[in-house]
Amino acid sequence: MSSDAVRQQGEASSAQVRSLFEVERRERLAPGHRACAGCGPMIAVRQILQASQEDPVVVNATGCVEVVTSVYPETAWLVPWAHVAFENSAAVTSGVEAAMKALVRRGELDKERPVVVFAGDGGTFDIGIQALSGALERGHRMLYVCYDNEAYMNTGIQRSGATPYGAWTTTSPYGKIWPGKRERKKDIMGIVAAHGIPYAATASISHWKDLMTKVRKALSYDGPTFLHVYAPCNRGWRFDPSLTVEVAKRAVETRFFPLYEVEGGRYRITLPVTKPRPLEDFLSIQGRFRHLLLPQYREALETLKRMVDEQWERINRMAAATAGS
Repeated sequence: MSSDAVRQQGEASSAQVRSLFEVERRERLAPGHRACAGCGPMIAVRQILQASQEDPVVVNATGCVEVVTSVYPETAWLVPWAHVAFENSAAVTSGVEAAMKALVRRGELDKERPVVVFAGDGGTFDIGIQALSGALERGHRMLYVCYDNEAYMNTGIQRSGATPYGAWTTTSPYGKIWPGKRERKKDIMGIVAAHGIPYAATASISHWKDLMTKVRKALSYDGPTFLHVYAPCNRGWRFDPSLTVEVAKRAVETRFFPLYEVEGGRYRITLPVTKPRPLEDFLSIQGRFRHLLLPQYREALETLKRMVDEQWERINRMAAATAGS
């Protein structure tokens, strides 16, 4: 299929989700799993499954979501589901997708089902990036979802390539010399978009209409698509479980986590934030950043603010440069 045809297919079936009446009411993830109260990744998984207009095949990398949903001999998954290792979710998905194509050709399956990958930031930004790059390059039809809680929460809150500058983790503590993590967050969207795939987008559990619209748009493409979902972890980020959605909302409202999409190479901000809240409103609500508000970490706070501004300006420049392409 040509890139234009792919784009037209995606645009034609990308109806905006405007109300709950448009959402699938049948649950595809059963209650009673072992996730923490207020778990951001589980909110993301439920929203994404409900946005799909047909039952997907799910491939799930090792991580928080896999651990809490599949305590043997029980499972919370009400759709076909496969657990794979940290590093090979995209490779296994390639095989699932290719197998379905073969079964359809042989008349043993009436049509292909959508294939959705759920992997955390550790399994995406770091351990699984090689397999992800290969699957994107080969063009397998899949929706790869990275639920981003910005550290290895399942194994003890260690820093990952997704952990932001200045954040406390058990392997990036703050002290007299370090302000927390000293490196900036890896630009996974830029890496993915550089593969020239039909569709990639960021989304947040706090803006469910935007998220569900992007899921439907991604699933409409005959090719690989990617969704980077912001999914706070109250245990690792150290905030009250009742504040999960509020924390995610403040990340968007302060421009810390911009909502945008890259469709056919064109960048578009899907939620313009013309009057951002002070970054301190996002940092102060969680323990992993609260030290940055102390006088001795003023320089680190200013560095983080500069990084947030640079990211926002870069995305805006990309949107302006590709608007007419």
